[in-house]
Amino acid sequence: MKTTRNLWPTGIFVTFGLFFIGMASVVVIATTHRESLVSNNYYEQELKFQTVIDAAARANASGATIAFETASRRLTISMPAKQLEQKLSGKVQLYRPSASGLDREFPLAPQSDGTQTLNLAQFAPGLWVVRVAWNAAGADYRLEQKITI
Repeated sequence: MKTTRNLWPTGIFVTFGLFFIGMASVVVIATTHRESLVSNNYYEQELKFQTVIDAAARANASGATIAFETASRRLTISMPAKQLEQKLSGKVQLYRPSASGLDREFPLAPQSDGTQTLNLAQFAPGLWVVRVAWNAAGADYRLEQKITI
């Protein structure tokens, strides 16, 4: 006489085993995956965001501009002439959203005609955010523009 074997217990053990292996895999992947933040102090930057909005409004009203020539890979920053007469200090930041290790920062040093040119020929192709922040006569100014190299 032939007896049939019940496969339910085997199926239940296999199902629970696969579930356990899957959950263990998710935990291992989640704990070993490193996600770099765009900025280490993003919370502080968010709290000061109104000052950034005010600085951007002043920069737009001043007439300062950022221009990028794709063919020659040159970035030209033009400052208003009336601000050149005052003590001007600032920085030019080239920010790469996809790779924080590629970020660059330069001092803002316009020539006598109010322009500063940066050669971006050695920069990696892709999306870059150009941020120009300066202080003139005690007021903060800020320009931001996205460019694609």
